[in-house]
Amino acid sequence: MSLMGHIAELRNRLLRIFIAIMVIMTFSLTFGIKQVRINDTNVYLPIPNPFDNLSMQLLRKVIDDIIPPFVEPIVTAPAQGFVSMIIMALFIAVILSSPVWVREMSGFIGPALYETERKLVLRMIIPASVLFAAGVLFSYTFVTPFIVDFLYRYALPIGVTTFISITDMISFVLLFLLAFGASFQLPVIMYALTISGIVEPNFWKKNARYALIIIIIFGAVITPDGSGITMWFVAAPMLALYGGAYLVIRRKIKVTPKVPEAPDE
Repeated sequence: MSLMGHIAELRNRLLRIFIAIMVIMTFSLTFGIKQVRINDTNVYLPIPNPFDNLSMQLLRKVIDDIIPPFVEPIVTAPAQGFVSMIIMALFIAVILSSPVWVREMSGFIGPALYETERKLVLRMIIPASVLFAAGVLFSYTFVTPFIVDFLYRYALPIGVTTFISITDMISFVLLFLLAFGASFQLPVIMYALTISGIVEPNFWKKNARYALIIIIIFGAVITPDGSGITMWFVAAPMLALYGGAYLVIRRKIKVTPKVPEAPDE
């Protein structure tokens, strides 16, 4: 295929991804999930309601689960509520359209890979998806609520009223969810690099001290406070994943023995 042919193919695949995202965004901004009673049975159905749509319902759920009771979410500008709803709708669309953009991107780069590389990519899709979901769930359930509560408690001894704008809240939460989902891809990256022959299985053990430093720095960078406590909520799971991934790699991938070089005559 010519260069223009590759560009045209990429354009078509990106267009399909864009359409999938826009369709899901439109649905989440137009319909809300409501409980309806049909034949003495409660069922949940999508009902058109742009002011109580799926995005707004999830936004309220995030506020209830993440924001401490002593912090009041507020809107300080006319468009903040609408912008927050759009951000949430985009997040929903990107997550739910993942099968589409994974298929399109793998279809675009697939012809450039060897058969073994294509099989490796297909093998990694499910573990990567599961780990990403686990990272998001871990962050939403444990890390993000603790960090928000921990940081806002510094304001209580001052005696001031604690507020958070809705746009700051949703940006903060989604940033942490995405960061944890990405950080939980560490085992997949380690396994892919090892099984493709780029590094040896023992590479991860030999360089564990450097990995420790990098992971701690990463935890310190993505956490907003300088207390040195919240960063361990990021670093500790990544260190556990690093150790677990190394044990799996050592068990499943054989170390290639090095052939001794012949002595010079």
